[in-house]
Amino acid sequence: MPEETSQTGISDNAVAAPAYFTFIPAIIFLLVTPFNQKPYIRFHAWQSILLNVAIIVINVVLGIVVGIALLFFPFNLQVLFWRLVGLGWLIIWIVCVLRAFNGKRFKLRPLIGDLAEKQAGV
Repeated sequence: MPEETSQTGISDNAVAAPAYFTFIPAIIFLLVTPFNQKPYIRFHAWQSILLNVAIIVINVVLGIVVGIALLFFPFNLQVLFWRLVGLGWLIIWIVCVLRAFNGKRFKLRPLIGDLAEKQAGV
C-alpha cells in the first residue's frame, strides 16, 4: 500500500484516484511536486492520460467503421450500440478509480498499463 505524502498530508491513494476524473488532474499531478516524485501517483496519472487518448481514438474508429455499418440498421440499434460502448468505458473508469483509491496498481492490459509503467519509471 502506498505511503502517505508527507508534505501534503494526503495519502497517495487519495491523490491517484482523482487522476482518472479527467486528464487535467493527471497532468497537474505529473507537473506538481511532491506528487510527481511518487511512482504510484505517476503511474495512475499516466494511465489516466493514456486511457483518455485510447477512448478518443477507439471512439473515432468505431464512429467511422461501425457508423457506416449501422447506417443499414434502425436508429434504435445505433443508440443501443453507443450506450453499450459508453457503459463499457464507464465500467473501466470506475474500476480504475476504485483500484487506485484502494492502493492497487491496476494495469489496463495489454498496452495502456505497460506504457504507463514505462512513462512513470516503475
